[in-house]
Amino acid sequence: MPNIKSAIKRVRTTETAEERNISKKNAMRTAVKRAKTAISTDAENKDELLRFAIKQVDKASQSNLIHSNKADRIKSKLMSANK
Repeated sequence: MPNIKSAIKRVRTTETAEERNISKKNAMRTAVKRAKTAISTDAENKDELLRFAIKQVDKASQSNLIHSNKADRIKSKLMSANK
């Protein structure tokens, strides 16, 4: 545990940011999984779920939760599975 006041505040800030990042990343993963299952089962709302998943991946990439190349790779796999 740090002794300096600013370091204590920084630890607290880092913990809240980490929780927020984990939550956003989990939401992105869930959206991608839902889109994949919708595509494989040929569900009626697969286009809507696909758009939502791509949106979540783009948001995660913009906030540096995942690398931009990984985001492109995920989107490419989703689009090719949707053909």
